[in-house]
Amino acid sequence: MTDHRQRPRRRGQGELEALVLSALREADGPATAGWVQERLGGGLAYTTVITILTRLLAKGAVTRERGGRSFAWLPVSDEAGLAAHRMRRVLDAERDREAVLASFVTGLGPDDERLLRELLGQRRDEDADPEAEADADADADAEAAPETGVDPDVREG
Repeated sequence: MTDHRQRPRRRGQGELEALVLSALREADGPATAGWVQERLGGGLAYTTVITILTRLLAKGAVTRERGGRSFAWLPVSDEAGLAAHRMRRVLDAERDREAVLASFVTGLGPDDERLLRELLGQRRDEDADPEAEADADADADAEAAPETGVDPDVREG
């Protein structure tokens, strides 16, 4: 006798990771794997949720903190950050980065190409703006300086 039950559709690469990250972002704070499993509804085994969370941890997309005998998980990255991480991983695996990037850019549609140019232009402007660089240096100095009650921009002459 043939079993005519339909198998559940196989999810696309990264789809479960995106679902788990989305669930974690909806949490009010750190969430357990059990909470994530419940949030995503039936059909996902607890061990599958743990596997996905562990993969996300290895990718730097989540952090975890010990809560009794288990862990509570927090998102670090959003879906866009996770997708960017996957893109960098693919690029890092190629020997000819220039050829891969050139092929990628020439395959972009006009809107995506315009957006990429704008983003690169913003980055170039930030890198070339000495005032922005001085502000960033001052912020870094302020963060690194011990609390002395003295303004770090006021120097004795």
